[in-house]
Amino acid sequence: MKKKLMLVDGYNMIAFWQETRQLFKTNQLDEARNILLRKLNNYANFENIDITCVFDAQYVPGLRQRYDQYKVEVIFTEEDETADAYIERTAADLNTAINLVEVATSDLNEQWTIFSQGALRVSARELEQRVATVKSDLNQMSRQIDLKTPKLRPWDDDQMSKLRALLHDVDN
Repeated sequence: MKKKLMLVDGYNMIAFWQETRQLFKTNQLDEARNILLRKLNNYANFENIDITCVFDAQYVPGLRQRYDQYKVEVIFTEEDETADAYIERTAADLNTAINLVEVATSDLNEQWTIFSQGALRVSARELEQRVATVKSDLNQMSRQIDLKTPKLRPWDDDQMSKLRALLHDVDN
């Protein structure tokens, strides 16, 4: 089975996702990035996918920065390098017979370039829906887990009553 890899255009997601759109418009980028990365981390862990989130730093002087936040690798591009250029180059390098590469962006030009390289594309809206579905699934699973009282025996009270009745019938 192919290894699942996803390259995410970070600022593109922030600009389109409902929860981060207003933060993007008001230039509260740190808070928006943290929300995005936290959600991507949960998604990556649940779906067992390697995610690289790329932020455009073409107007920021200095060298490329890279760090891992949870299960998400975070890249700030080099000076004079766009996130699109980094993602397109990396997608071409990673798109091999052993990898399934998806690129999350709503930039149409980037989508066509990625698609022509054989990688799959995911729009910002689609990724936001996937992430929301995973969160819903996790919430549902956590509600099903009874954390209030630990089970001291494998049967509940109703099952114990039925077992007692069966034992009583066998003795008679």
